[in-house]
Amino acid sequence: MPELPDLKSRADVARMVRSFYETAMADPMLKGIFERHLDLDEHMPIMTDFWETVLFRAGKYRRNALQVHFDIHVVDPLEWPHFERWLEIWKANVDSLYAGEHAERAKLQATRIGASIHRRLHGRNPSQFETVGTREETT
Repeated sequence: MPELPDLKSRADVARMVRSFYETAMADPMLKGIFERHLDLDEHMPIMTDFWETVLFRAGKYRRNALQVHFDIHVVDPLEWPHFERWLEIWKANVDSLYAGEHAERAKLQATRIGASIHRRLHGRNPSQFETVGTREETT
């Protein structure tokens, strides 16, 4: 089996994003949410901008991803199992298409972003270190 390439360009990112959404939109857990809130043709360039910015620091994404999820959450509460499933599909999709530094970053950043958005939707600190507190001074 030939070695998979790494993500290198906007075209690679677009392929990864489209493949992910095609799979996610057929998933029993996620399908309804996506169908109610997403026009795939309109969404593709936005998400390609997002992931191109995340992976290559392209600076093309200038929207508020958190607000979009807050708006969805009001209508369709997004719980941790939704995020887990999203990440499971995302990681499997990346692994089926690409391998290398940028592919690994796509999976890591998706994990971080998904967990942060989930925490924010549920009124918690977005940091993965939310349980780390400060120590009282001792004299």
